[in-house]
Amino acid sequence: MKKPPSLVWLPADHRLLGSEGKTMPFLVLGDKYARAIKVHAQAQPVMFPLASADQIEDLLALVDGVMLTGSPSNVHPSHFGAAVADTSLPLDEERDSLTLALVKACVAHAVPLLGICRGFQEINVALGGTLHQQVHAIAGMQDHRESPESSYDVQYAPSHAIRLASGSAFAQWAGGETAHVNSVHGQGIDRLAQGLRALAYAPDGLVEAFEVEGAAAFAYAVQWHPEWKTSESAFYGAIFMAFGDACRNRQANRTSMN
Repeated sequence: MKKPPSLVWLPADHRLLGSEGKTMPFLVLGDKYARAIKVHAQAQPVMFPLASADQIEDLLALVDGVMLTGSPSNVHPSHFGAAVADTSLPLDEERDSLTLALVKACVAHAVPLLGICRGFQEINVALGGTLHQQVHAIAGMQDHRESPESSYDVQYAPSHAIRLASGSAFAQWAGGETAHVNSVHGQGIDRLAQGLRALAYAPDGLVEAFEVEGAAAFAYAVQWHPEWKTSESAFYGAIFMAFGDACRNRQANRTSMN
């Protein structure tokens, strides 16, 4: 019998879609995230529509990993003690109510965890860190946002270099201590949560990647978007392959106990 694929939970965004004045709620998952898991982590992406925080423990028992995706929405600043700086930007409090609790559960139960962009920020906030809501407004920081008028190929093209911690997993995946990554975000880390170790920095000093120190399973996150045209970057592909390997290790342990 063929071995089933490992399962990776990707929480959905909650969005109102439709024309102005006539919208309907949708649960949304970007194709590029699911496809990166399917193709490059060699795992099966799964969703649990309308999952709530009180179901996390039961649902985690069914999966081999969790990936927190990027999103047009931001983490609500009330979760790190701030007021909303720009009311025109989208929020997703329903997602917050699930993912901030999900981060803690993944770490506690040694479930492989990968965070991308919003997911990177969610992990930091869930563990007690804070965010800059407008990195470009901070003195000495560069503007990490994409140009909305540009094509997606331009928006997601490599934008700046990052410096990778010597001896880190990211330096191993990149094959060196520098890499070039895309930059498609307005928020960024202000105070790194206790228990997180920064593993990559942008030229302006902004944290671009971290690990959960002492985690019993894969627990890494990045501010950039390695799911974009992953096949064109050995570095991006290595991140997903390592995550997939961690998920397969959990699958082997999980199924042997059943």
